[in-house]
Amino acid sequence: MVSTEMVLVLLALFAVAFLYSSVGLGGGSGYLAVLSMTSFASSNTIWLKQYAWSLNLIVAGAAFWHYRRSGYHIKGLSAPFIAASVPMAALGGFMLVDGAVYDILLTITLVVAASRLVSSDVGVSEVVRPSNGTAVLVGAGIGLASGVIGVGGGIFLLPALMLGRWASAKEAAATTSLFVWLNSLAGLIGASVAGRIGFEVALLLPFASVVMIGGVVGSRFGSRVSSQVGVKGLLVVVLMIAAFKRMGELLV
Repeated sequence: MVSTEMVLVLLALFAVAFLYSSVGLGGGSGYLAVLSMTSFASSNTIWLKQYAWSLNLIVAGAAFWHYRRSGYHIKGLSAPFIAASVPMAALGGFMLVDGAVYDILLTITLVVAASRLVSSDVGVSEVVRPSNGTAVLVGAGIGLASGVIGVGGGIFLLPALMLGRWASAKEAAATTSLFVWLNSLAGLIGASVAGRIGFEVALLLPFASVVMIGGVVGSRFGSRVSSQVGVKGLLVVVLMIAAFKRMGELLV
């Protein structure tokens, strides 16, 4: 019999996948927020990270497919960010960051994610592509943080692309989704090389199933319509609740 908690978790994961994929994100910070508030999460931080990365692969993959199919992917824009971020994400995944340090980093990430979601609809009137040097530095920094924390990095890259006026909204979504997919894969590889991966199939299958549906529907919706103010507000609340929960555990 499926528990009430499991039903609520699956509904929350679906909502996260739908919202994030609609703007080209994988949902890693959202999955971390949801899962960190459940009884499923163990004290081992890799438990959270491996699921966030795995679900990112599904959702970011669906988002990239839709945005690329719609003609929004610019290879020259994506390349320098990705070239620098992937090896750094693998390094971050290999590194062992646990205990209070991880809780602090995750809490900061959740707060930043919430604030960035609020401003993710910034319009771009005129696009000015970043220099390769700037893109490499930004990509490397986000990649390392992604690997250490267990996210794909899209929640940092998307606002950077928009606020820097480096891409239009849907170009940014296409680049971000590919960035998230590759960083998540690199993080998983790094953690696997370090011998820290251990999935529970009974949890992974239902988690993967609901985010696949949410990701496909959300990315299709986002690439054509993209109006999600109400759902975005709910997700910001979830992220902040999770952040306060982590801070409370640090203070106990």
